[in-house]
Amino acid sequence: MQEFELIAKTFQGLENVLATELIDLGANNIKIGRRMVSFTGDLELMYRANFQLRTAIRVLKPLKHFQARTADEVYEAVKKIDWSEYLTVEQTFAVDSVVFSNEFRHSKFVAYKVKDAIVDQFRERTGNRPNIRIINPDIKLNIHIAEYDCTLSLDSSGESLHRRGYRQEQVEAPLNEVLAAGIILMTGWKGECDFIDPMCGSGTLPIEAALIARGISPGVFRREYAFEKWAGFDQELFDRIYDDDSKEKPFDHHIYGYDINRNAVDIATRNVKAAGLGKDITIEQRDFKDFVQPGQKSIMVMNPPYGERISSPDLLGLYKMIGERLKHQFQENDAWVLSYREECFDQIGLKPSLRVPLFNGSLECELRKYQTYSGKFSDMRAQGIDIKTAQERRMMAEKKRFKQNREFRKGLDEDDEMGAGRSGRFGQKFGRGDRKDNFRGERHGFRDEDGRSGDRRNFHDEDGHHSDHRNSFRDGDSYRGDRRAGRRDYDRRGDRAMEKARAKASSKFRKNNNNRFENDEE
Repeated sequence: MQEFELIAKTFQGLENVLATELIDLGANNIKIGRRMVSFTGDLELMYRANFQLRTAIRVLKPLKHFQARTADEVYEAVKKIDWSEYLTVEQTFAVDSVVFSNEFRHSKFVAYKVKDAIVDQFRERTGNRPNIRIINPDIKLNIHIAEYDCTLSLDSSGESLHRRGYRQEQVEAPLNEVLAAGIILMTGWKGECDFIDPMCGSGTLPIEAALIARGISPGVFRREYAFEKWAGFDQELFDRIYDDDSKEKPFDHHIYGYDINRNAVDIATRNVKAAGLGKDITIEQRDFKDFVQPGQKSIMVMNPPYGERISSPDLLGLYKMIGERLKHQFQENDAWVLSYREECFDQIGLKPSLRVPLFNGSLECELRKYQTYSGKFSDMRAQGIDIKTAQERRMMAEKKRFKQNREFRKGLDEDDEMGAGRSGRFGQKFGRGDRKDNFRGERHGFRDEDGRSGDRRNFHDEDGHHSDHRNSFRDGDSYRGDRRAGRRDYDRRGDRAMEKARAKASSKFRKNNNNRFENDEE
């Protein structure tokens, strides 16, 4: 098959993990960029990238690279493309725009110019035009502008790839599935021992861990991809990819998810059941302060509250308790903690062996690895025991991995002055004040697919809920059902009414938030 250029988008901090996935997938000419990895591959690789990549938000197929200094130049360049090769007047389309430029201040205007160029070409040639459809269009386009460099691409994914399809419900501020998978892959765990998440929320980390341990492709739950509506879609090829379970494997250990909140436990239990992974995952209500040493080798990965969207009555006390439990009840094991505030990490009281900067939405977080031992650290070093792996040494040697002058202490002090016991937030939001200096991007649309915190809630669910037809192809605890009987023939009767409601909600949302949208991927 002929190879062509492709771009996989991801979170900042996961680019190397995504590149490794692409190497394993057989991609060529891999180049790592900011929040993206470009590569080349054929049609099968594009299908597999969407279906099998765990750390990609979406996969784009560039149509044209060009330079433009004005909106009119964008219009003319787009109009030169023969759009009859990609679109018919009977189909609908939508345009997403991502802009980092002093010349193009408004990304939505750029999207309008792309739309106008396509519509005008069809009108001039046929007298008719394709319609715009914001929700679930037949063809989705992406225009990216960095100063004067423009890239117009077909979006082969459609709905963001973090929306796996297994999530039935969610707690407040759930961890994005792509970020969860990236964190697990970064730990190097592939199912060699038990996996523990003591603050599991809606169960994202345990579920993603089970998929990794068993070698199950994350796309097995999805209803559809945008490329299925493209001209020349190879149904037989994609069916073969979907039905290929050659990389699936048995999992001889177990995954445990705990949470102090009864509602979170119930939600996580339902999500695990929907994913068909009940045999591999146990979800229980437990307080981490009661955690005791596991009977066998384990790894722990946790995402405790940051004090941003969700908090704790005693946030610093919570982190102090985390450190105490790790030190005394998780000896001879590795624990990974994702958090945001330096003061919180300080309360853990343990020296991390690895610190990795990661963005959780707009929050510049850190993933820290803690190796706990029954003896003293100095004694371990004296015995010549290698604490860090070669990869971890390379990561720690990277310069400029962390942003300077973060205002953790200032925010905590201000919150103390304003009064303790505040629910949900610490008052001031950090990590946002300098974003205008870094880029001017904003999203043309209303969904926030990489989970930015703030006013855009429910980013996992553009409907406001997860409808049953997403999971109708699964039978009980079996994650892989009859694709033709279920996934391809899901009930469409409620689609039209649902889309109208979603369009109405998105219109109201955009009106209320006006120009507050930030860039979603770039």
